[in-house]
Amino acid sequence: MAQKPTPEATAAGTSAEPVVETIEVTPATRHEIASKLVDRFALWGGVAGLIPIPVVDVVAVGGLQIQMLRRLSQVYEIPFSENSGKALIASLAGAMIPASSGVGAASVLKAVPILGTIAASFVMPALSAGATYAIGKAFVQHFESGGTLLDFNPPDYREFIKAQKEMWDSRKSKVAAPSAPAPGASATSNS
Repeated sequence: MAQKPTPEATAAGTSAEPVVETIEVTPATRHEIASKLVDRFALWGGVAGLIPIPVVDVVAVGGLQIQMLRRLSQVYEIPFSENSGKALIASLAGAMIPASSGVGAASVLKAVPILGTIAASFVMPALSAGATYAIGKAFVQHFESGGTLLDFNPPDYREFIKAQKEMWDSRKSKVAAPSAPAPGASATSNS
């Protein structure tokens, strides 16, 4: 339950005990807040992927993922430890080897003058946003099932992360889908 001071409690000059109203947080509300949080951090992860300096971009994305985990822990009222959060993010990223190695490769690609930077500026934001999204959704599912940071086991979430990656890829393809007919398709048939 969250507590929110009422306007009477925050009025200037009152010496009386503040009046606090209790707000009931339902599982559906908590899930909605967590989903919006993951979406926002995935977007920020994509923006951090645009940082043109190799390694700094990866550190920035990792920092955002730690902050996302901290905020999700607050939403689900789970005690957070930065050291265990870092270890969990690293081990979960290890469970997503293709995406995490792609992020590292894209970051290193930025060291190649001009062409490397241009290529990495297309790849790195998408990989960073997708990895952040998948990690966030994995922790949302874990916390909603009653888990804590202490009992999180990354290998248990490999299939879930693959499904989230596919969902993220389908989101991107829906946004990028052209409204014109596909090349080679004709509007009329000349049979």
